[in-house]
Amino acid sequence: MNWLGSLQQLGRAVMLPTMVLPAAAILLSVGSLPWDAWGLDIVGEVSTVAGHGIFYFLPYLFAVGVALGLSNQAGQAGLAALAGIVIYDQVTRNFGDGTVQPASLIGIILGALAGGMHNRFKSIKLPEILQFFGGSRFVLLIVGLCSALFSCFMLWLAPILQHGLNGIATWEYSLGGFGLFIYGVLYRVLVAFGLHHLLNNVFWFQLGTFETPDGNIVQGDLPRFFAGDPTAGFFMAGLFPIMMFAIPAIAFAIIQEAREDLKPKIKKTFLTSALVCFLTGVSEQIEFAFLFAAPYLFIVHAVMSGVAMWISYWLDIRHGFSYSAGIIDYILNFHLSENAWKLIPIGILYGLVYYFLFRWAIRTFKIPTPGREEGSMLEDWVGNIPYQAPLILEALGGKSNIVQVEACITRLRLTVHDDRLIDTGAMKSMGSAGLIKLGGGNVQVVFGTYSELIREEIAKLLERDLQQVLFCAPVQGKMLPIEEVPDQIFAAKLVGDGVAFVPEKGELVSPVYGTIMHLYPTMHALGISTREGLEVLLHIGIDTSQLKGHFEAFVQEGDTVEPGQLLIKFDLAVLREQAASLTTPMVITNPDRVKSWSFAPFKQIKKGQASVMSVVLYDRNVGGVE
Repeated sequence: MNWLGSLQQLGRAVMLPTMVLPAAAILLSVGSLPWDAWGLDIVGEVSTVAGHGIFYFLPYLFAVGVALGLSNQAGQAGLAALAGIVIYDQVTRNFGDGTVQPASLIGIILGALAGGMHNRFKSIKLPEILQFFGGSRFVLLIVGLCSALFSCFMLWLAPILQHGLNGIATWEYSLGGFGLFIYGVLYRVLVAFGLHHLLNNVFWFQLGTFETPDGNIVQGDLPRFFAGDPTAGFFMAGLFPIMMFAIPAIAFAIIQEAREDLKPKIKKTFLTSALVCFLTGVSEQIEFAFLFAAPYLFIVHAVMSGVAMWISYWLDIRHGFSYSAGIIDYILNFHLSENAWKLIPIGILYGLVYYFLFRWAIRTFKIPTPGREEGSMLEDWVGNIPYQAPLILEALGGKSNIVQVEACITRLRLTVHDDRLIDTGAMKSMGSAGLIKLGGGNVQVVFGTYSELIREEIAKLLERDLQQVLFCAPVQGKMLPIEEVPDQIFAAKLVGDGVAFVPEKGELVSPVYGTIMHLYPTMHALGISTREGLEVLLHIGIDTSQLKGHFEAFVQEGDTVEPGQLLIKFDLAVLREQAASLTTPMVITNPDRVKSWSFAPFKQIKKGQASVMSVVLYDRNVGGVE
């Protein structure tokens, strides 16, 4: 695995334990309310202790979370990581001078150790007399021993390491606003590769030290902010104007520059994305809408993000968040902030600049943002994910191409055997805002905040051996719902259920593996029996049975065919003049065999494109394709 792919895995794993931080912020905010005036002191005390408890045990959460993330959610790895950090805590507590304590960085190291050991030794076989300690149990054994040695080593190294981190923090702070500017630019650039979590982990959870009134030591800008450190919050404050105003303004610019016929759907999609970004600070679905189309514009965006960090530092603004820089965290943590009201006018100014800048750039340089061309449009995923997941899996190269599939907030993070098998066009048509190939089979696909739900559905498909039949496009043209066929027999599904196409070239190819069971004398239609027993009818045009001499068949009854194989050529010009319609239905004439249907977006498709339709059958008499 290449280094960029390894960093992707680590970044994904580091992101997992941070999901508990919103709970800590809510508890601390609840605890800060005047419960004593209401005679409910215990409520405030419990909430405060619970909130600080999450931060206190954050290194434990990082250890378990990183181990789970690196081992594909293996429970043994998480347990080994937990044992490892418990050993570290006890050794340093009993043999140290009190300055060496579990930290987020230690949790990440021990989590990575447990995850790596699990991947390396989970199937190890020992001599029969020792096999009880083989397999996953060996992971617990070896991680425990390594953790004890590591703890002894850290008694010597930790003070040196902490001194170095404090030195970096001091150097960064000495740079003043310029240091914040560098951080802001790097943050936005690394978003494109999904590696910003690694950068944030250093600044938010490791740099800077603060001792609480009860003697606990907390590290990092984020925990120090919630612990009441008056010097914390600078590395988060400047993100609020970008997340709450600037990036939503990009969404409004994209909506305004969309074609009029596509604007209603683009408006629905990007208004939702803008609201999500404003509320929660999740921005990638909007950023990826122009990242690949205009990378130079993303560079401008990164620089302006750095400037926002500099301005917030210059105005002495301190603010923080537990999740991201949205309005929810802005309001929730306002009582801990300093000069945070200034972020609102800064944000409004940034929003106006971004809106007019992006509208000008999209129009002037003809940037193909969503809505400027039909193929770039993001789809509406609500309620449709279980039905689209089989097609997404096929576009990823199929079940056999998947090594590992995970998700963070806005993207699928995959490891595949061969990233060349991924159909980029199909992914885009099914809602992907962008696809990044990091090498070594490591791939990221941006689906916005539905990414985790998509991952869950793909995981179900990988675990189950469903009898599934995938259909490629039989023609090049536009795909239509069967109900839109201008023929009542097909539209009412009296022949069968399926889809239809309006061809743009005079070639019909096989959509499936199967056998030609019937070829009509005029060769305007044929039937295919798939290996799974489905009977598929392909009918070129409407009312074309009398148009003799305009069809040429390249198969005979009894021939076996495969997807993409040429079946029939036809005179498209003659059919356009003489047929009632060019609409070409592809229907399953025994739909009682079908348990569920999945359809790709009804838009332009290419001949042989996989997959435009997928069905799951009731029985398990699997023929399938090897």
